[in-house]
Amino acid sequence: PAEKAPPAAFPPAFEDPDDVPLPDPDLWHRIRVGFLLDPLDSPLVQEHERWYESRQDYIKRFVDRGSLYLHYIVEQVEKRNMPTEIALLPMVESAFNPTAYSRAHASGLWQFIPGTARRFDVQQNWWYDGRRDIVDSTNAALDYLQYLYEMDGDWQLALASYNWGENAVARAIAKNRAAGKPTDYAHLSMPLETRHYLPKLQALKNIINNPEPLGISLEAIPNHPYFAAYDKVVDIDVSLAAKLAEMPVEQFMALNPGFSRP
Repeated sequence: PAEKAPPAAFPPAFEDPDDVPLPDPDLWHRIRVGFLLDPLDSPLVQEHERWYESRQDYIKRFVDRGSLYLHYIVEQVEKRNMPTEIALLPMVESAFNPTAYSRAHASGLWQFIPGTARRFDVQQNWWYDGRRDIVDSTNAALDYLQYLYEMDGDWQLALASYNWGENAVARAIAKNRAAGKPTDYAHLSMPLETRHYLPKLQALKNIINNPEPLGISLEAIPNHPYFAAYDKVVDIDVSLAAKLAEMPVEQFMALNPGFSRP
C-alpha cells in the first residue's frame, strides 16, 4: 500500500501553514509590484493622461475586455522575468480587442503584421489566424520583444522597435552615432506615432499605479486564471464546442478569437 505523504514543507518563517500569506486577490497589485522600467519624463505623458482621464468609458471597455486575458499575459511576462509594463502593451496596441485590425494589416491584441507573425511561427490560413489567438499571439509577441531587447539591452529602444521596426530604429541609432549624438530613445528622430508610443504606455502605467488622483476608478481584476487551454479536440463546430464548454457562443469566441470560420 502507498505510504502516507509527508507533510508539506514551508519556509522556516512560517511555523503554521495558516500563516503563509495568500497572493493579493487583485491582479493590478501584482502588476504594480512588477513595474521595472524607468519613468519617462515627457510632456507627452501628461497629454495622454489627460486624454485617458477624459475618456473613462474607454478605460472601462479595455479593462472589461482585458479581464479575460490579462492574468495569462502577466503570468507569461513574469515567467520570462520581463517588466510587467510589457503586459500593458495590448492596451496601447488594441485596447485589448483581439479582433482589432489596422490599415497596416496588423491584427490581434498585439497588432502583428503578417510578415512579423510568420517570422515568429504564428499560423495564418483560411481557417485560423494565430495573430488573434490569445495564447499564440502572446507567446510570439513576448518572443519578439525579448529578441528586440537583446539587440540593445534597452527596453525603451525595444519598444520603439516593436512599434517602428528594428531596422528603422537601427538606422536611426547609426545616424546619431555617425553624427556624434546620443543614441538613446529620447535623442532619436522617429515618426510621430513612435514618439507617442512610450508616453501612452507611461500614462497607462501612471493611471494603474495611482488612479485616485486622476479621479479614475479602476475595477479590480481577480488574480487567478480566467481560462484554461485545451488542445485535444480538432475540427469541431464552434457552437458545439461552446455547448460542451457550457458557455455562450459569444463568450467562447471571445476566448477563441483566432478562428475565421464557424
